[in-house]
Parts: sequence; C-alpha cells; structure tokens
Amino acid sequence: MSLKEFYDHHKNFSDRSLSEYDLSPGIRCKFDLLIKIIGNRTFKNAIDLGCSGNSLLYILENVQKKSYYDISALPLKQYSKQNPLCGDIVKLPYKNNTFDLVLALDVLEHVKNDDLAISEIKRILTQGGFAVITVPHRMKYYSKQDKIIGHYRRYEIEQILGLFQRYNFKYLKHFGVYGILMKISLLQSINPKKIEKDLINLRKKYRSNLIFRKIWNLFVKISSTLMKIDAMYYSPKRMMNMAFIFLKL
Repeated sequence: MSLKEFYDHHKNFSDRSLSEYDLSPGIRCKFDLLIKIIGNRTFKNAIDLGCSGNSLLYILENVQKKSYYDISALPLKQYSKQNPLCGDIVKLPYKNNTFDLVLALDVLEHVKNDDLAISEIKRILTQGGFAVITVPHRMKYYSKQDKIIGHYRRYEIEQILGLFQRYNFKYLKHFGVYGILMKISLLQSINPKKIEKDLINLRKKYRSNLIFRKIWNLFVKISSTLMKIDAMYYSPKRMMNMAFIFLKL
C-alpha cells in the first residue's frame, strides 16, 4: 500500500472536516496555542503542508492568500475553492521563495526522509519567512499507537533544532502543545477500528443533533482549557507534543 492509499483509507485523517476545531479538544487546544503565538502579523502567502481536512490556516485571519497541500486527496475537498494540491512533501510543486509562512503541523513524523522535507520547506519559503512546526515529542513515548497512525518516529527537542539549523534556519521559539492529558490517545491502539467508527459516528451526531452539539461544545471548551493549562505548566521534558517556530535567514 502506498502512502497516499494509507492516508486515504485512514479515517482518522481522511474523514476530518473543518468542524474538527469544534469536535476535538486536542485540535482546539493546539490551534488556540498556535494562534496566540503567531499573533497579528500579516502574511501575504501561506501554505499548510499536510493540512488534512482541518487546517489551522483556514481559520487564520491575517493571511492574504492561502494554499493547502496533502498527500491524501479526500480531505482536500474541504478547500476546493482554493485549488488545493495533492502530493508528497518531499517533492513540492511550488517555485522557490513562494511563501512567507509554512505550516507543517504533525507532519514530519509521517515522512521517512524528514531531512528532505525540511529542505523543501526551506526552498519554498521566502527569506525572512516563518516555518511553524509541531511534532510528537520523546522517542521513549513511541508506542503501538504511533505505528497505527503512520509515525516513523517521535522527536527530541535538540533533534528538531539540529535538523532546522542544518538548513540555516534561525530558531525563534518552542513550546508545549500536549502534556500528560494527551496520553488518553494511547487508548486508541486497543481497538483502532472501533475508535475510527466511533469518530465517524461522533461527527455525524454532532452535525445532526442540536442538543448533543451544545453539550459537546461545552465538553470541548472545558477539556481544551484543561489541556492548555497542562501544556503551559507541565514539564517540557514530559510533553507529548511540541511546537517550534523558525525563521529562514
């Protein structure tokens, strides 16, 4: 099975929609933390690499032109009006120095040759452009769940810094995205097919049942707030997921 086929058939990725921010405490937590850090800086041309169907870029208001790119074709239907492209991150179909903001959120761990992916990110970034990256943290946490969702690895902080500095990126900032509460995701490995089915049913119920939607919105609001507190105050060494911001020199 090719990588494209793997992610096309993996409902946890291909079934995601723009409502995921409202459905998932984890997505809400991650996006809110990133929006706060990115701030009000205006970008002319930005791209979300590995955007899936729930792109942070879609809800950013300070970007003039947005592009979406993913190896899976199915979730790209969310962005049909923006002419999204489907392909591999190690061979991007964009000209040099095209974007002043590149997002690659929980993407590099899915790429066998992450070194080549980073070189492509550098190539398409303008001088002075920003790369915003999130990755699963600590190889000691690598588990059956990582294998199920296509992770080649988890990263150490120094490892990510070394990879980007090799391509002459300037490190600006890193911070925790998911703390200890994210360990609940490991339960998915017990019965992944059932979890995928439950996620599909949750999305359907959220769309069709107004009362359930109101209850679920409250649950997501409370849960994501707890996750943000967890990410802010938990020990960096024990974070499950980290974000990094780099500048292309």
